[in-house]
Amino acid sequence: MATVAEQLVRTLRDAGVQRVYGVVGDSLNPIVDAIRRTDGIDWVHVRHEETAAFAAAAEAQVTGRLAVCAGSCGPGNLHLINGLYDAHRSGAPVLAIASHIPSSQIGTQFFQETHPDQLFRECSHYVELVSQAEQMPRLLRVAMQNAVGQRGVSVLVIPGDVAQRRSSAPSDPRITLVPPSPVVPPAERITELAELLNRNEKVMLFAGAGCAGAHDEVMALADALQAPVGHSLGGKEWIQYDNPFDVGMSGLLGYGACYDAMHAADRIVLLGTDFPYDNFLPQARTIQIDTDPAALGRRTPLDLAVHGDVRATIAAVLPLLRQRTDRSFLDSMLRGHVRRLEKVVDAYTTRIEHRTPIHPEYAADVLDDVAAEDAVFTVDTGMGNVWAARYLTPNGKRRVIGSFRHGSMANALPQAIGAALATPGRQVVSISGDGGLAMLMGDLLTLPIYDLPVKVVVFNNASLGMVKLEMLVDGLPDYGTDHAPVNFSAIAAACGIHAVRVEKPAEIRDALLEAFAHPGPALVELVTDPNAMSIPPKITGEMLRGFALAASKTVLSGGVGKMVEMARSNLRNMPRP
Repeated sequence: MATVAEQLVRTLRDAGVQRVYGVVGDSLNPIVDAIRRTDGIDWVHVRHEETAAFAAAAEAQVTGRLAVCAGSCGPGNLHLINGLYDAHRSGAPVLAIASHIPSSQIGTQFFQETHPDQLFRECSHYVELVSQAEQMPRLLRVAMQNAVGQRGVSVLVIPGDVAQRRSSAPSDPRITLVPPSPVVPPAERITELAELLNRNEKVMLFAGAGCAGAHDEVMALADALQAPVGHSLGGKEWIQYDNPFDVGMSGLLGYGACYDAMHAADRIVLLGTDFPYDNFLPQARTIQIDTDPAALGRRTPLDLAVHGDVRATIAAVLPLLRQRTDRSFLDSMLRGHVRRLEKVVDAYTTRIEHRTPIHPEYAADVLDDVAAEDAVFTVDTGMGNVWAARYLTPNGKRRVIGSFRHGSMANALPQAIGAALATPGRQVVSISGDGGLAMLMGDLLTLPIYDLPVKVVVFNNASLGMVKLEMLVDGLPDYGTDHAPVNFSAIAAACGIHAVRVEKPAEIRDALLEAFAHPGPALVELVTDPNAMSIPPKITGEMLRGFALAASKTVLSGGVGKMVEMARSNLRNMPRP
């Protein structure tokens, strides 16, 4: 008769789980020991449980399968919570094992006592306490299916003494985890959608992460409607490539004519996006299509709410649409897109290859050039998001993972660990800020221990650049944002990682190529200009009166890299009268 821990581990393995991320200790030890004795599943020792949760979430995002992390009682599983919030908001199927104090001591203010069955409720679809050995197989099955079926986090709380008990409940070796199926709207809703779209001449499409797998369908819809297509940061990797209708990105990191197109259109269609910045939305004339009914109408009033999968919905409505021949709205937006990009790009491309400290836009542009066509990029929150949004060129093969909804610092290195373990042989690049890397820097040690060929590219400006920018446009003097310079390459080398520090722009390309060719982990530290915050040469009084819509658009409009060339290409392909 197996123990609860043994039964748990075997069930996870049989369900396709290949590894569990965490830090060993105390009430978790029976489960870790069961992993040691079970073939086909491994324990991945990280230096912080927050790393474990981020890594599991990244694995789940690049594979689409259930991933698992674990934390010991009290502080151990509390450390998971930030990464689990991020996983849950990102829709990553993650199971967290939260081990607990001895069951007989629950409720006595015992050493390290918390109530994880309550603490994790806000960042999970399912959380339950296993108080009896016989409960475990069934509750584990329910927890896994909730994570996969609802695309988010499940938490199973297991006291250490329960994990050691013998279980008489049978395991189920035939567990099949079923992901959600595409939602197809009813025929009458498709008809309503077609009627609204056919009624308007100037239609604009705004695409989010829910357009994953629907690139061709979105392009077909844009072609039928002669509609400009904008995107959120989450939608960039799925929709921007091979897109002759592209007018850029909206939001605080936005660029191009996306905002203008949205506000000039007679009809806006939100495709698979729960875009949170409602002050960028017109708050009128809007249709929304989303698989999550709770997201419908959450950000803006709707003329029509369509509960459906983006790909399936577009496929159903296309035959009912009249083909537009008038391109005047689309062409005007494409021309405006190019003008906007050209207006700001020169300030960030002129002679910067010789400028020190390194201009981060230039470094990001070189990184985009030399990275693999199918690279997985993990991106720190802050200015790393800016450089990724404007300089990483999507192509349908690359992945870009970040804390785009939760907005946590320090996510990039942990997510790179999970992505590298889940996709051996694929290039994984962590775009780390010095602030984010410093926060969970202990997990640099994890890379050589498992010989993970993660390439950590550190943009080191000795500053919390995004926070400084926030203070600036809020009319506040920056305070507490700058810190003493740190030599991250020296720290990485001491951890056994191939490392190089780059201070001259001319050395960036060779340093990156060397790191990417290195068979193991490598770190490239780029000493960048702390004053390069994607601000135009002239700062207006309007910018200093707060994060008003026009101010944030203007402040964050600079530095757009290859986006301008992509936009020019679309103009060159424009049909001639």
